[in-house]
Amino acid sequence: MQRAAQHALEFHRIVEAVRSFAATPLGRDRLGSLRPQSDPRRVSQWLGATTEGVRYLADGGPFPLQAPGDIDATLSALAIEGRPLEPLRLLGLADFLSSLEETRAAIRRAAGSYVYLASLAEMAASFKTEVGDIREKIDAGGDVQDHASGELRSIRDRLRKQRARLRGMLESYLRGRETARYLQDQIVTDRNGRYVLVVRAEHRAAIPGIIHGSSASGASLYLEPLSTVEINNDVVALEEQEAAEVRRILLALTDAFRRRALDLQRTLEAATELDVVQAKARFSQLIGGVEPAMTNDGGLELRSARHPLLIRAVTERLTGAAAPDFDADDARESAPTAGVDARQAGPGVPRGQAPRAAEPVPVDILLAPPASVLIITGPNTGGKTVALKTAGLLALMAQSGLHVPAAPGSRLPVFRGVFADIGDEQSIAANLSTFSWHVTNIVAMDRMLSLPALVLFDELGSGTDPAEGGALAIAVVDHFKSRGALVICTSHSEAVKTYATTTAGVTVAAFGFDPASFAPSYRLVYGSPGRSLALEIAGRLGLAAPVLARARQNMNARDAQLAEHLARIDQGLNDLEHDRRLVARERQALAESESRLRQRDETLREREEVFRRKTEERLDERLRDARREIDKVIDDLKKKATEMTEEAERRLSKRSFTGPAISTGDAGAARLEAHKALEQAATRFHGGETPRPSPATTEGTPAVGDRVVVAGLGLEGILATLHGDEAEVDIHGKRLRARVADLRLAARAGAAAAQKVESRVSVNVSLRPRGEDAAGDLNVIGCTVDEALSRTARFLDETILLEQRTVRIIHGYGTGQLRRALAEYLRSHPLVSGYQQEAPEKGGGGVTVVELKE
Repeated sequence: MQRAAQHALEFHRIVEAVRSFAATPLGRDRLGSLRPQSDPRRVSQWLGATTEGVRYLADGGPFPLQAPGDIDATLSALAIEGRPLEPLRLLGLADFLSSLEETRAAIRRAAGSYVYLASLAEMAASFKTEVGDIREKIDAGGDVQDHASGELRSIRDRLRKQRARLRGMLESYLRGRETARYLQDQIVTDRNGRYVLVVRAEHRAAIPGIIHGSSASGASLYLEPLSTVEINNDVVALEEQEAAEVRRILLALTDAFRRRALDLQRTLEAATELDVVQAKARFSQLIGGVEPAMTNDGGLELRSARHPLLIRAVTERLTGAAAPDFDADDARESAPTAGVDARQAGPGVPRGQAPRAAEPVPVDILLAPPASVLIITGPNTGGKTVALKTAGLLALMAQSGLHVPAAPGSRLPVFRGVFADIGDEQSIAANLSTFSWHVTNIVAMDRMLSLPALVLFDELGSGTDPAEGGALAIAVVDHFKSRGALVICTSHSEAVKTYATTTAGVTVAAFGFDPASFAPSYRLVYGSPGRSLALEIAGRLGLAAPVLARARQNMNARDAQLAEHLARIDQGLNDLEHDRRLVARERQALAESESRLRQRDETLREREEVFRRKTEERLDERLRDARREIDKVIDDLKKKATEMTEEAERRLSKRSFTGPAISTGDAGAARLEAHKALEQAATRFHGGETPRPSPATTEGTPAVGDRVVVAGLGLEGILATLHGDEAEVDIHGKRLRARVADLRLAARAGAAAAQKVESRVSVNVSLRPRGEDAAGDLNVIGCTVDEALSRTARFLDETILLEQRTVRIIHGYGTGQLRRALAEYLRSHPLVSGYQQEAPEKGGGGVTVVELKE
């Protein structure tokens, strides 16, 4: 990639904005060397990682990475064998590794699939043991604690005792009547690591001892009494032992990381890459970026593209100051895509950016095969240079793994070179004029060109005779086109405009303007050569009217005729663009309507499937219960029969017994008891209702008006409509959509429907609301949790078919157990969109209002 092009397109400012999101010095350093890549696989990997980071942040995933500012110095010190880290640096390293461990844990807990982030989390090693040792042995202030080792505790205990003894002896001099009068100050101080007294200089011989220095005035001497020399020596020796033991402890803590040098290196790389990904992801959120598709056909499509350095949030991020507010009319007059020269815009503002910040107007930059050249024309201050820079800068961003501020569907090739001839680098010292610099730059671009390449020209051919400049511009563009590069060029030259409209493989587009005020619209209109509007813009900027009138007189008839012709073309293209927008808006409205209908159909199908599944589950459960009861009745009947048989055998064993072995009354009572038990089981199976036979079906294909049965649901109704493989059945005034294959003919239209079926157990699903359900209320007060949940499930299934969207469940206050169980059940119910407590005047916490899905 050409460094000069990166500088001209201000890619370094994008890098600075991304670096501002880095959480660690390691990430900032890595991002500082961020450069566009030309390997398509590397570009795709980087873009995929950024997309995954954006998705992770959007899902609420945290990146709690943090590191001290001197982490680089800490890592450099770790490379020096035998050198212990300072306590505060060990604590900083521990905090950094702990934050990385928190980040790894957060990625593992994340609900979504984050393949790249998970691989980085697994790449990092755990240093919990080493971090735990540091925090156990070093306090928050950076002091090594006494319990760091038994030897250190022993040394410090002895040191405290000796210091107390020494201080006591010295304080005796302060209290002594004979010695106190020789002292300058009644204090014990420290001099060169030894405790001393402050004695008047004239009494230096009054107290025998060693002089360790004097005050600045010489009036005081620092004297160590002879009686304390030995104790002072002990204190100094113990302090040296303490320092040696502290160094040993710090070296042990440091060497624990050195022993795991490869693990640490791998972990630092993972932390750095995680920081880079999160910084890129946060920058993407800042600019509302998307991942562009990488193309192989050479097509470049940037839809609704915005120059990132003109986005207010990016400007504020770079400057640290909010942009001033101004009204909408000002915004239009000094819009951010206006072609303002960089020398007028002020320092730090891209060429083409107005000094006052407003959100940039999106622009479509399209260069699709077979076209490989885009010529951009239009009025001055219309946005040509900004569009040119936007195309180049977004290409550099995408190849650096950054999302681009454009609409979804944007796509770019992976260029091996991006070249730009933008601005004015004239140099008196180098004997380069404006024209000479441009030609020198073009020569260098031609020499360094490698395909695929993007070549950007701003006002190509300017700075010399217009006729010769136009001819040269056409030749240069044609040369790079013939070499296979994609070329985007801005121009005011009529010759270049003619070339663009008459040459195959060249597309022309012009920035529009308001025909009444000549204010730029900053909309790029394709197919129009456009007008420069030099005189109109000059007048709009305040040039005197007589000057403009004289300028119009100086235009020859051919120029005036050409300007009028271009004006008519512009008007026609503006009308076409207006119609195109209206058609696009109508298409969008139709697409949204179609999407809503598809979504509604899908929702209805899901509801039907949920209802069918719930019904089958409930029926299966009831059937299992009924079978268990029937098995119990049979077991009881067998047991009773066995008892009756044994009793009969005992009677027959008595010779005097002449009656029947088993009485008719006993046998009849047993049969009656078993029959009642089976009837009770059947009644419970039907939910307390009298069993009714399910409708019978007959052979044949149902037609509209026939009475049909929906298989699997046991629902009977009238076939209302047929739509291919689907049908609508009217069931008690409610429409149910079902597949035609699931319908069974019950009776032809107008015929009597005798529907009987002989079955030991039959099931009927009623669609008519009963009792309290009809009012949209379900009263479960007095029910157990299981009973309440069962009634609630049945109540919601029946209600959804009635297209009632709001119901109430009355559970009372009590201990709150029933309310909590219902809340937990409703939270995961597929038909429930939400629930809340009723208003105080309607029951408050004793009633839950349930909202069902559409």
